[in-house]
Amino acid sequence: MNYFKLGLCSVTFRKKTAEQIVDIAKKADISYIEWGGDVHVKSIEDAKKVKALCDKAGIKISSYGSYCNSAEYNEEKWINTCEIAREMGAASVRIWLGKKSSLYTSRDEYILILRNTKKMCDIASEYGLLVCPECHRNTFNDNTSAFLRFSKELKRGNFRTYFQSRYFRMAYDLDRIDRTYNYIRDVHVSYRDLKREQLLRKKDKNYLDTLLKKLKEKNFDGIVMVEFVSYGSEKRFYKDIEKLKSY
Repeated sequence: MNYFKLGLCSVTFRKKTAEQIVDIAKKADISYIEWGGDVHVKSIEDAKKVKALCDKAGIKISSYGSYCNSAEYNEEKWINTCEIAREMGAASVRIWLGKKSSLYTSRDEYILILRNTKKMCDIASEYGLLVCPECHRNTFNDNTSAFLRFSKELKRGNFRTYFQSRYFRMAYDLDRIDRTYNYIRDVHVSYRDLKREQLLRKKDKNYLDTLLKKLKEKNFDGIVMVEFVSYGSEKRFYKDIEKLKSY
C-alpha cells in the first residue's frame, strides 16, 4: 500500500470531459480529484455534475482550482467560487497570490493583496473552506520567507499553501518544506513539456524521490496530485501514478 494519498488535477486533461477524467482516476485507482474552474467546473450546475460523477465512482473532491487572484478581488465572483466549492464538497479553494514575484511586489501592491486575501479568507470561512495559494513563480508565493511573512501578517486560520517544486533548487525546496510544513495542504507534481515542471527528468532523477522522502519523514498527511503529464498523455499519467504509488 502506498504511503501518500494520491490525486489528479482535472487541468491535466483539459481536452477530456468530466466523465472521462473520473474514469481515468478510477482506472488509476486514486482517491481524489482537484477540479479546475477554467474548463470543467464553471458553475453550480457543473459542480453538481462532477460531484455526482465522483460520488458514483467513490472518488473524493479535494479542492477547487479557482484561478481567482488576490490582486484583482471581486467579491461577487469570490462568493460564487466558494458556493461552487461547497457544492462539490471540496475542502479548499486554490488561488493565485498576486501577479508579481515577491521580489518585485511594491508596498502598495503588497497591502492590496494582503487586504484582499483577508476578505477572501473571511468569506471562505463562512463556507468552511481553506484558501490555498499555488506555490508558483511570478506570484508572491514564490519565496519561503515572503510567504511566512505574508501568513503572519494575514492572521487567518484558514490560510494554507500548496507545495510545488520547480525542480531546480534542491536546497530551497527542502528548506521550503521544513519552514512551511504546517501550512502545506496539498502537493502538486508535474511532468515537464518544454517549460513545464516534470515528474521525472533524465537529469536529477532522484530529485522528486528526495522531496517525497522528506514529506514522508515529516508524516505529511495531505494529497499528492499530478498536475501535468508529458504531452497530455493518458498512458504517461498511469506510469506517473504507479511511480508515486511506489513510495
